[in-house]
Amino acid sequence: MRREVEEIPAAVARFLQNSGPVLDQAAAALRERDPLLVTTVARGSSDHASSYLKYAIELTLGLPVASVGPSIASIYGKDLKLDRAATIAISQSGKSPDIVGMAQSARRSGATTIAITNTAGSPLAETAEFTVDLHAGVEKSVAATKTFASSVVAGLALLARWSGDTALGEAVDNLPQSLSQAVACDWSDMVTALDGQKALYVLGRGPAWAIANEAALKFKETCGIQGEAYSSAEVMHGPVSIVTPGYPVLGLAARDAAEWSVAGMAHNLAGQGALAFLTSDISGDARKLPFAATGHPLTDPLALVVSFYGFVEALARHRGLNPDEPPMLKKVTETV
Repeated sequence: MRREVEEIPAAVARFLQNSGPVLDQAAAALRERDPLLVTTVARGSSDHASSYLKYAIELTLGLPVASVGPSIASIYGKDLKLDRAATIAISQSGKSPDIVGMAQSARRSGATTIAITNTAGSPLAETAEFTVDLHAGVEKSVAATKTFASSVVAGLALLARWSGDTALGEAVDNLPQSLSQAVACDWSDMVTALDGQKALYVLGRGPAWAIANEAALKFKETCGIQGEAYSSAEVMHGPVSIVTPGYPVLGLAARDAAEWSVAGMAHNLAGQGALAFLTSDISGDARKLPFAATGHPLTDPLALVVSFYGFVEALARHRGLNPDEPPMLKKVTETV
């Protein structure tokens, strides 16, 4: 896992170097067909990448984006009315039958289907009209890191071409350098601070809420910590009641319009006694974590998760666990 986290900048650079033609083709088709909505199909970390892209697409194009349950096709045998939709299916292996089945259903229903996968020639790749190969190289760690980051980059690169957003395109092109800086961010102070802790909150909002969900999953996968992700707008609607003195909170604030919301909530909880950490320079009671700024609000959250990956790998080893061999998990999960 450590090696693959450190490979993220190179993997992203390799993707950007090799994927231009298919991204251009898919973007041209999307502009021509002008879908009324976008649906996403994914599970696990890939679904968190989909959530990230949901916010990016809605903020950039004003198109509604909905996550479709794969069981609609695989278990219930229903086709949705998607003739004016674009469907993005994300799976690093491209082998899960329910993801493939939902992508087949979407294409059968008339959707413009785009697969994002790290496995060329997989069933998902063969199903979609356009297949975006991540070129991330073999990922051996059960906990996805470089394929997650590359999946988000793939979606953002497609969006930049689709929308004609040159500022986003430039930020995506500069990500290898930005993510190298993110790998170097040192969150080691949080490693020892979590000694003896078995549960925590991860806060985010907008695209950073998708990153909060990814972080919460990695806490479970690699460290056996019950991580739960919440929007900074939702945590006061009940969950705050279990934040007792010393309860850990990680606030993942990006440099966007939601930074004050996330930072404000982290500082507020810290003021009430929580053990709160925050990726922001906005002053308050939460402890500050270093972060790499990318210069664009839609790419900043991705840098946060890269820094987090290095931290959570170290945290697992500090707790006497092997993040490369999490119990009861395997790399490829094929659900129906």
